[in-house]
Amino acid sequence: MTEHTPPTTPAPEIGSTPTAAEPGAASAPPSDPPRRGLSRRALFGLAGAGAAGLAAGAGAAAAITAASASASAPGVTTVYPFSGAHQSGITTPAQDRLHFAAYDVSAGTTREELIELLQDWSVAAARMMQGKEVADGGAVDGSPLAPPVDTGEALGLPASGLTITFGFGPTLFAAEDGTDRFGIADRRPTELEKLPRFTGDNLQAGLTGGDLCIQACADDPQVAVHAIRNLSRIAFGRASIRWSQLGFGRTSSTSTSQVTPRNLFGFKDGTANVKSEETKTVEEQVWVQDGDSAAWLSGGSYLVVRKIRMIIETWDRAQLQEQERVIGRSKGEGAPLSGGKEFTEPDFDAVGATDQPLIDKHSHVRLAHPTQLKGTKLLRRGYNFVDGNDDLGRLNAGLFFMSYQRSPKQFIDVQRALATDALNEYIKHVGSAIFAVPPGASKDGWVGETLFA
Repeated sequence: MTEHTPPTTPAPEIGSTPTAAEPGAASAPPSDPPRRGLSRRALFGLAGAGAAGLAAGAGAAAAITAASASASAPGVTTVYPFSGAHQSGITTPAQDRLHFAAYDVSAGTTREELIELLQDWSVAAARMMQGKEVADGGAVDGSPLAPPVDTGEALGLPASGLTITFGFGPTLFAAEDGTDRFGIADRRPTELEKLPRFTGDNLQAGLTGGDLCIQACADDPQVAVHAIRNLSRIAFGRASIRWSQLGFGRTSSTSTSQVTPRNLFGFKDGTANVKSEETKTVEEQVWVQDGDSAAWLSGGSYLVVRKIRMIIETWDRAQLQEQERVIGRSKGEGAPLSGGKEFTEPDFDAVGATDQPLIDKHSHVRLAHPTQLKGTKLLRRGYNFVDGNDDLGRLNAGLFFMSYQRSPKQFIDVQRALATDALNEYIKHVGSAIFAVPPGASKDGWVGETLFA
């Protein structure tokens, strides 16, 4: 079920109510929150103490409803809906840029303050996804005696296909010492646990975990950065960034309308990725279903993120035939080494003149292919990254891997199958986190409302 493909109908005027047939519309939960703007605390975070007298932004219902409208033209003018059965940014066609941030909820924050933060984030996200400033008054129309409530770097820029996706880490439900900080420990899905250690992990403490996460994807890097920057300001005093990552050049396609991109090793990446048009597969492999371990998460998903450092200099010295053996595909066409074109199904039984498999037994393609994993699939939304150079002058670059799946077990099974992957000689996993991604907000609601209902 593809939920966030932009409709071709004109966008309704701000404050109008979408029709019942609007794609992705979700029914309201039993206890709808009141129509509200940004909280006073959020405005303090945005503009400092001098902002106490500023009027609140547009009501949550109006902001979220308006942001559910979509522009008819593709590209930078595309607007994706905030509300719906599922959050945008999962099966949405993968944009070109990413800013991802993991947050720690501040010590002393109460359950009520956490709920208020999620409500404030929802109001602001709905506005920004529509191409608006984070709140009324914005960067230049507020009091000249107070800091602006919007940072302003996105002024004049269109929505650029911005999607903002929220997730909840295991430590939001219970701290590592078992403390139930927000009265939700008993609502933690049984599958939401810290990922096990995998062969070859070299994880850095500063690149792991998080109570909350925000994934901002757009076709303009400044729009994505603006989203994370302003949501972080809103969180001031309630949550702070634990770690973050910028990404460029998507390394997967989530729609059949997209060509397969290349990763920094120069190979096409994500040829066999789940596509949003494969509705049956998406339903079975991506969305949490009624009857799974946590009813409040139905319609949501699980997000696994892994920061994978590529040993670029070693790879660049490998012969072409070695690179292709490791991957199991040709570097140019992206076809399996058993023959055919890019989307030809690999023949793992095919052998060459020396009676050896044409696709090496330890190639990445063979070990990660669904036919070798009892049909397990992941919906990947990875991005390239280059974080400058390390202290030895080598490129600090690689793949920021993100995958959505109905159960974390899907990722765990795939990753364990890659223990003997020939590619492991050229990569190392340095960051890791897992999050439960709640369903989309109802028309008048906020992300996370089902958890706290």
